[in-house]
Formats: sequence, structure tokens, C-alpha cells
Amino acid sequence: MADLLSFTLLSLSSIIIVVNPLAATLIFVSLTGSMDQAARLKIAREASQFALAVLLIFTFGGGWILQIFGISVEAFRIAGGILLFGIGMDMVYAKTSRTKMTATEKYEGQDADDIAIMPLAIPMISGPGAITSVIVLMNEAIEMGVVAIAVVPIASVTAIGITYYMMKNADVIVRRIGQREYRAVNRLMGMLLIAIAVQFIIVGIKAAFPLLAGGST
Repeated sequence: MADLLSFTLLSLSSIIIVVNPLAATLIFVSLTGSMDQAARLKIAREASQFALAVLLIFTFGGGWILQIFGISVEAFRIAGGILLFGIGMDMVYAKTSRTKMTATEKYEGQDADDIAIMPLAIPMISGPGAITSVIVLMNEAIEMGVVAIAVVPIASVTAIGITYYMMKNADVIVRRIGQREYRAVNRLMGMLLIAIAVQFIIVGIKAAFPLLAGGST
């Protein structure tokens, strides 16, 4: 039960942090500022639905995708940890991660007919960091049993649900959160994400090199 609780907390925290609902909401506001309320709600709903679909596809099919390309879970865990570490560093220094959205994608998104899918759903909400997290977490869950397997998709639904709620109420949130408060929260979440990333790397290295963990070949 203790391991399951720890895994549940890890799954919720890592997915929510890397999805970063607050940053997604601020980008949503900047892209939809000239639209009416009905159009904004439609975009928020469609972006959330598409982002959730992407995360669930990689949650349940990520391991199979890795097998097709001959990538070991250990290698993906280490690479994913490095990626999350970079995202966390960008958050600590109050930057928009380059794995989330580039300036070009944001500019193009303003004139797109459907910004819900690009750039909001991908790469802002369900970007490489989130995809990496669900694949790694699901692989760990499979070793823990059925209950743990259910935790990862539930964590994904929770993260997207929070994101949708915040985008739906973006006007209220933006009025109450200034740039200084946003940077403070973002930096705190970045520190947590860095710690999670380092843990991913440590576990991956120990699995790839059992001797480092005191095991036998």
C-alpha cells in the first residue's frame, strides 16, 4: 500500500507539473484574446479532448511503440529524465520550454483556423515531456499490478481536467495572478520537476547497470 501510494503521488505530481495547466492557460488567453466567449470555450474543450486522447494513446501504446523502434525502457527513462530536467530548468528560470511551444508556433497559431489542436493540445498541453512521463510511469505500473495501471490514465485525466477548468475560467485566473506570482509558482513547480527527472534518471541507470545498484548480472 505504501508503494502504491507513493506511485500515485508521483504519477499525479509529475503529469500535472509537466502539463503545467497554468502556463497552458496563459498561452490560451494570448491566442484567444480576440475571440468571443463561445469560441474560447469551444477551443478549450477541443484542446483538452485532443490532448487527453494523445496521452491515453501513449499511456496504453507507448511500450509497443518503443518495441517497434527497438528502444529499451531503461534508455527511454534516462532520455525522458534528461528531457524533463531541461523543462524543469526552463521553468525555474521562468522561460517557456522549447519543447512546449516555439515563438513561431505561437505566431502561426494566432492565424490558424483550428488552434485547439496546434499549438494548444500539441505541444503545449500534451508535449514530449507529458508523453515521456506517461510511457515511463505506465511501464512501472505494469510491474506493480492492475491497481497501479489504473493510476496513470486517472492521473492524465486529472491533469487535463485541471487544465480545462483553468482555461474555461481563464479570465478570472488571469485577473488574480500577476506575472510575479506566476513566476514564483512556475519556479517551485520547476524544482519539483527537476527532482522527479533526476529520480527517473537514477532508476533508469540502476536498471540498465545492475552492478551500480549492488545487483548481479
